Amino acid sequence: MLHFDEIVFGPIFSRRLGSSLGVNLLPTKGKLCNFDCVYCECGWNKDGRSDGKFPRLPEIEKALEEKMAKAVTEGVGVDSITFSGNGEPTIHPDFAQVIDVTLRLRDRYFPEAKVSVLSNATMIGRKDVAEALMRVDNPILKIDASSDGLVRQINKPAGPYSLADVIGNLRKFEGRFIMQTMFLRSPDFDTASEKALAAWMDIVRDLKPREVMVYTIDRETPDKSLGKYTVEEMTAMVQPLIDEGYSIQVRG
Repeated sequence: MLHFDEIVFGPIFSRRLGSSLGVNLLPTKGKLCNFDCVYCECGWNKDGRSDGKFPRLPEIEKALEEKMAKAVTEGVGVDSITFSGNGEPTIHPDFAQVIDVTLRLRDRYFPEAKVSVLSNATMIGRKDVAEALMRVDNPILKIDASSDGLVRQINKPAGPYSLADVIGNLRKFEGRFIMQTMFLRSPDFDTASEKALAAWMDIVRDLKPREVMVYTIDRETPDKSLGKYTVEEMTAMVQPLIDEGYSIQVRG
């Protein structure tokens, strides 16, 4: 399984974001997340062997500046500064301040680059987290399933989770975010069953995100029973939304 042992890594090529400089705000010695997704490329939470130690803000700033300065010196392009890493980035206690530092350094070294955050949207009920996400170019916020039951099967949240609460908090973005959805199936569930897909499309219509990223399994998954969809299948699934004028990006 994939783990990141640096605070800042890359740039690496992202199928969604181009040349991406990655930022890992989670412990480098494992995985720390409030989801335990069946498809997570970092594996199961229990196998992460995390020491639970978040990198401190000065460490993050130093790592970012050194990596950006090196990329400029070497003539390496950066399309996106992307927060992902070994878990959910918004659980870092200084997330909002980290975004402030990142935006300042971005403007100095790569003013054309976008700042992107891949998040499961569980922390956007916190005012500081929501406001920080609204300041970045690409807040990419996940809704993989259209019911609490499916969320429990696929994302396995730690503690209470309410899809209705997440949707309510996402409405405050007034469409200024990218909604990300993983379509997949197993012997136990199918996120694109007729009922689940219809409910998911209604969520898109409710939230009206500026873009929807639809994708499927691309790397090794901890649950070996999972099946992927083809680009053609996913395109057909979301065609009604495309016909209604929504911007949908489909990736295999």
